[in-house]
Amino acid sequence: MNEARTAEINRKTGETDIELALNIDGSGEHDLDVQVPFMAHMLELFTKHGLFDLHVKGYGDVEVDAHHLTEDLAICLGQAFRKAVGGKSGMKRYGYMILPMDEALVTVAVDFSDRPHLEWKAEMPADRVGQFDTENAHEFFWKFALEARMNVHVILHHGHNNHHIIEAMFKALARALDEATKLDERIQGVPSTKGRL
Repeated sequence: MNEARTAEINRKTGETDIELALNIDGSGEHDLDVQVPFMAHMLELFTKHGLFDLHVKGYGDVEVDAHHLTEDLAICLGQAFRKAVGGKSGMKRYGYMILPMDEALVTVAVDFSDRPHLEWKAEMPADRVGQFDTENAHEFFWKFALEARMNVHVILHHGHNNHHIIEAMFKALARALDEATKLDERIQGVPSTKGRL
């Protein structure tokens, strides 16, 4: 039987205080107490569509803006994925999803390569969705990729509603991660001719 692929991450700074628990092999269960409502919504649908169990308490200096808490949530989630996948033995490594959300169409592709990189081809049509600065979506994906030590590509094909676009990105990321973290009994060791990732 495989070991549980779980992780707990705590991060406390002068700007944020976050407790996060992740189970990659979950069922979409979530318990989210996050001070930025839009991020709470994105993380809720992320868990649902990736079938991850995610428990988060996230507080920060949101009276300044949502940047610090959004960034640190990404840092914690990225660290949790990196820790939970462990040595990546038997894991598929790659995943992608082309996902429609009403008028928006987004592709997200990921590689657990241990070479962090974000390729972002997504110009937002407006600066805000509700009280959330849309530039924080890029910040989230970049810090997630960096801390998970993953290669992440995000492409917006078309769309004009900020909410639909960002929601499609988070759903596509979840589906791509679900595919990449799947275990395949045919894979011996890690999926790399180098012998390690």
